[in-house]
Amino acid sequence: MTNAAQPKIGNNVILNHTRLGQYVHLADDAILEEVDFGDYSYTAGHNQIYYATIGKFVSIATYVRINPGNHPTYQRIAQHHFTYRGSEYDLGEDDLAFFDWRREQHVTIGHDVWIGHNAVIMPGVTIGNGAAIGSAAVVTKDVAPYTIVAGVAAKPIGQRFSDALIERIERSQWWHWDHRTLQERMGAFRDIESFAERYLP
Repeated sequence: MTNAAQPKIGNNVILNHTRLGQYVHLADDAILEEVDFGDYSYTAGHNQIYYATIGKFVSIATYVRINPGNHPTYQRIAQHHFTYRGSEYDLGEDDLAFFDWRREQHVTIGHDVWIGHNAVIMPGVTIGNGAAIGSAAVVTKDVAPYTIVAGVAAKPIGQRFSDALIERIERSQWWHWDHRTLQERMGAFRDIESFAERYLP
């Protein structure tokens, strides 16, 4: 791996049981816990990502949270986390089963997804390739490929391309092209018609 391909990691970034791909950039003040973070993807800062698979070429804006913790609103008398983080309050052992539930609600983000500033992706959600998540959206349900969602709770507000073009992009799987191919085809990435004509089957 060349120096340029090595992940760039900012200040105050905590990585626990996390795999980073090539050409990854993690900006300052981030926590990634049990995350598989794909090639060319980046965070813009102040991010928390737990128990997730992040595809390639994913753009994650500032303050995005993926798979945040939930409090036991209906399951326990007290919602406070002393009931599952007992050791922090000298109240006994932690409730590991509580954390296992969150781990099991894995989040999957496809390739070439854009997640806007301050968005929250809730546990268990899958976001398809090419989707766009609006700023401050709270995503509680799966998002179809190339769909634009916004709001609280997030709802579809549009689709990036026609169904026919989406099908061709999905067949191309350009996100798996090697670095040299990306370099050679950069010009086409800047013009939809040129890219479609030359590289979409």
